[in-house]
Amino acid sequence: MPSMKPATLTLSAVQINDEGIYRCRVDFKNSPTRNYQVNLTVIVPPHQLLVFDNSGAQLKSIVGPYRVGDQFSVKCEVRGGKPTPTVKWYANEVEMKGRLVEREERIWVNELSVPHLKREHLNTTYKCKANNTNLITPLEQSVVLDVYLEPTTVKILTKPEIMEASKDYTIVCEVEGSHPRANVSWYEGTRPFTNGRVMESTSDAMLVRSSLMFSPQPENHGKQLKCRGENPALSSAYQEASFSMNVVFPPRVQLELGNTLKAENIKENDDVYFECKVQANPQHHKITWRHNNEVLMQNQSARIVISAQSLVLQKISRENAGNYTCLASNDRGETASPTVALRVQFAPICKSKDVTIIGASLDESVRVRCEVDADPAEVDFTWDFNNSGEIFEVEPTKAQGKNGTLSELVYTPVTERDYGALTCYGRNPIGKQAVACVYQIIPAVKPSPLSNCTLKSALNQSSETIEVECVPGYDGGLRQEFRLEVYEVASGRLRLNVSSVAPETPMFRIPVVELMPATVLYLAAYAANAKGRSEAYLIEDIALGDSEKHTDSSVSVVPLMLLTLGCLVVLALTVFTVVLMMYRRRGTTSPVHIEPYMKQPIITPPDSRNNSMLDVTRGDHTYFVEYTLKQVADYALNNQPDIIQSPQADQEKMKREPQMFLPVRPDTLFAPYDVHKQGLQTNRCNLNPFSAKSWEPISYKADRNLMKEIIIANSIPGPESCV
Repeated sequence: MPSMKPATLTLSAVQINDEGIYRCRVDFKNSPTRNYQVNLTVIVPPHQLLVFDNSGAQLKSIVGPYRVGDQFSVKCEVRGGKPTPTVKWYANEVEMKGRLVEREERIWVNELSVPHLKREHLNTTYKCKANNTNLITPLEQSVVLDVYLEPTTVKILTKPEIMEASKDYTIVCEVEGSHPRANVSWYEGTRPFTNGRVMESTSDAMLVRSSLMFSPQPENHGKQLKCRGENPALSSAYQEASFSMNVVFPPRVQLELGNTLKAENIKENDDVYFECKVQANPQHHKITWRHNNEVLMQNQSARIVISAQSLVLQKISRENAGNYTCLASNDRGETASPTVALRVQFAPICKSKDVTIIGASLDESVRVRCEVDADPAEVDFTWDFNNSGEIFEVEPTKAQGKNGTLSELVYTPVTERDYGALTCYGRNPIGKQAVACVYQIIPAVKPSPLSNCTLKSALNQSSETIEVECVPGYDGGLRQEFRLEVYEVASGRLRLNVSSVAPETPMFRIPVVELMPATVLYLAAYAANAKGRSEAYLIEDIALGDSEKHTDSSVSVVPLMLLTLGCLVVLALTVFTVVLMMYRRRGTTSPVHIEPYMKQPIITPPDSRNNSMLDVTRGDHTYFVEYTLKQVADYALNNQPDIIQSPQADQEKMKREPQMFLPVRPDTLFAPYDVHKQGLQTNRCNLNPFSAKSWEPISYKADRNLMKEIIIANSIPGPESCV
């Protein structure tokens, strides 16, 4: 019975040695034996595939990086396989033609070369396949080509035509085509720009956008703002885009002293120039110069020359010292430069240009202060005394010098010959003082009365106040103070005694509440110094609540009738004085100003060397005292009178106040000064031609200016002289 199962031969783990012809024999009982032959072919697939670069390094997934233009080659090595396998290269699944060689037995190599790489080769996938049968999947390996690429384009997307200084702007730059990703940087010219904030964004691997946010400043004007896109792997592979910044701004101004000048060596009579350096957009159209905030203009006579952006000061003096600025203007505004201080060094000069009169009694020590302006301020002082044509230096032990611009001299007149002119000279590194400071030492007397007193009512925060203000008179050569006494008219009782509000000014404030319940008052204002008090200035019949109506013009010290009589007497004396002065020598006048120097009067120097007069002006009156200056070669070295003369007689060309030469007996004025009176008697000089007359004391109530006039006319001593 035949078998239903075919006979089979199973080979497990077929090896190359199993290849050959296999025979199957079948025996039958009733039939002849049959033989069948089968040829077994064993296929051995490749067992290894490796990829190498041209340097022999094995590749896994990336080949490169290479640069555009480089030659690229890659090798695929296949080991084993029967029959001989086929080895092929594919670029992005497109078969490439390579060169296949058998390096050793059953080792095959296929080499692929690209002679010139291009940008499009970036990220190309190269695949090597090896197989010798369709029965199994071929061996294969892929690598991706890496190529470094320079940026292709750099664009600045926003380019403002005009940029305002200090205003915020955003400038956008786009860099495209770089591999790896480009680095974006900003430059101003050739220097990195660091005054802004940068933000970056990326839309794809090869497109980078950079935003620069900044506020342009004047120094950015005209500069090139650059955006640079750079491949980080290729130092020289970059592209740039730029534009010129047009920044508008108000002028920026800098003032400088001329570069050939040394600020610490500038002195009087030097030439000085300044340069005003201006940076502006749009261009400035005006430059203004200022000195101590005062505008300077072109002035040839004042030696001020302005040219373009320069200021020239020719032959400068100390008045040119101070702070200088220049201002520049354009359409955006006006700007001032920082201040430049100009120091002008000069020799000492008196702070006060006038002669100072100082009153002193015999054996009384007075402190004379000589103060000068000088630069440098280290001043050495010299004191001289001038009397009767003699000049001699004051002993240094009497001068208390101070290292600076002030010197004090303690001076004590012992005899009448010690009255005269003290002169003070200063010297600093620039030179000696050209004109001395002059101090006339005269006998001290009590002060002159106050004048022109007015009063008014003022409403204070809490109460009503009466204010009284007067004009001070001559202080007698000493420091004076001012007092006001308030009396009741009915009882004559003193209600109030007050001092002036300020030591230098006779101004008084009277609280009304302190005077109640009085209704009618009179006021007495006077000045006082160490020699006594002046005549009182009276303001009578003051009714409280009606003080506004009382002024100096409406209040009189004496009745109207007495005033009229006094005027007639003055007129008669004036005529007499004119006749008297016919015998006197004519002189020239020089003004005298009464100003405080420690409350001392000041007299300006005369206009000529000889036959000069002191001219004293007070209110509407002008008075004269004539004197003769001593003869010296240089008037600037001795401008102080030392010999007082009697009045000249030439009345046609010289005006004199009649009261100036009233017949006044010397002992009524100089009663406290016995030595002075004896000196006058010794010299056998008379103060006026009326010495033989019988003298009576003067009532100063008749004329308020008389006290001062007689003091000026009779109290300035001078040996060998008569007034």
